[in-house]
Amino acid sequence: MSKSPSIPMAALWMAGWLSLMLIMAIAGRETTRELNVFQIMEMRSLLGFVLLYPMIHRAGGFAVLKTARLPEHIGRNLIHYGAQLCWFVALTLIPIGQVVAIEFTMPIWTAILAATFLSERMTSWRISAILLGLIGVVMIVRPATGEINPGQLIALGAAIGFGISMVLVKSLTRTETALSILFWMLVVQSIAGFVPTLFVWSWPSTYAWGWVIVIAICGTFSHYCLASAMRYADASIVVPMDFLRVPLTATAGWLLYSERLDAWTVFGAALILFGNLLNLKPAAPVPTAAR
Repeated sequence: MSKSPSIPMAALWMAGWLSLMLIMAIAGRETTRELNVFQIMEMRSLLGFVLLYPMIHRAGGFAVLKTARLPEHIGRNLIHYGAQLCWFVALTLIPIGQVVAIEFTMPIWTAILAATFLSERMTSWRISAILLGLIGVVMIVRPATGEINPGQLIALGAAIGFGISMVLVKSLTRTETALSILFWMLVVQSIAGFVPTLFVWSWPSTYAWGWVIVIAICGTFSHYCLASAMRYADASIVVPMDFLRVPLTATAGWLLYSERLDAWTVFGAALILFGNLLNLKPAAPVPTAAR
């Protein structure tokens, strides 16, 4: 159910996404000090149902969430679930600014996959963005130094998974509402994580409960913002609007955890961000054939 294209409306929804994702990065770092990532994800999904119900009720009840694309919902959300697990694990291994910097290769994979499977145009600007992003991630990870942290590879895996998920979300928005996409995400991910959570469950402290609730709020409504943004613009235009999250998260890591980013990471992130800015350049109109 796509709406009329509007980059300003897409940007407004993406502003909500990046704000909530910044808060969730901090909440994730705090919660993983005490709880296993499977438990965090399961509690987030179950609390998400509680948060989402008022919106479902206002929209007309569960009947409006009926879908003819259940296999696509399942595939998209299993991929996203794996990527989200990797993201939380990476938060425990490397600085949060570096996690987000590597995560920002997501627009690279989104642009490539959207061009391949959704027939979105691959302009020279988007190709330049991809090349700059690849150079940037190599600078951050620096494979030639032989000092690759497993957390970097896990964060890169999360970014690729998020990129695939983004393309699938864009495909779903052609027929599904943002509310339906979010509801089925919670259903699939709560089922996927139920059994693993049973093996790692420990009762959270009051402190951990507070952060889990923050994660549930941010995780639930950030995806509503994302799905809404996708209804107003192409995936390869929407995703790069998230570029401010890199410096904002790095600043939060510095202020809250005294995390310092080395020059290679800063320069690599700058290349990724510059590439994403190039990707925002509007594509030239397709010339129409003469009649």
